[in-house]
Amino acid sequence: MSIYVGNLSYEVTEDDLKAVFSEYGKITRVHLPIDRESGRPRGFAFVEMTEEKEEDAAIVALDEAEWMGRALKVNKAKPRESSDSFGGGRGGFKGGGGRPSGGGGRNRY
Repeated sequence: MSIYVGNLSYEVTEDDLKAVFSEYGKITRVHLPIDRESGRPRGFAFVEMTEEKEEDAAIVALDEAEWMGRALKVNKAKPRESSDSFGGGRGGFKGGGGRPSGGGGRNRY
């Protein structure tokens, strides 16, 4: 299982998260997604711990706690939806791309 940590400061690092969550148990993984365009964290992270009871303790203690000037949102991460579900994954339906066929994508009337 994994913990979702939202409303993070853009200044937070993986080491910062490890320091805070290690107070509640052993951490197996921290994932801090980075925005491709800006190169800075996206404002949320995922933390995995060895024991579910440790995760539960961290969630109870840290949900809505103020850290780095922000009220954290901490809860159990929801599993990712399957990419082969109806309309899921990248782009959902295949084909057309919303452009008329022929003419290199420009409307020519």
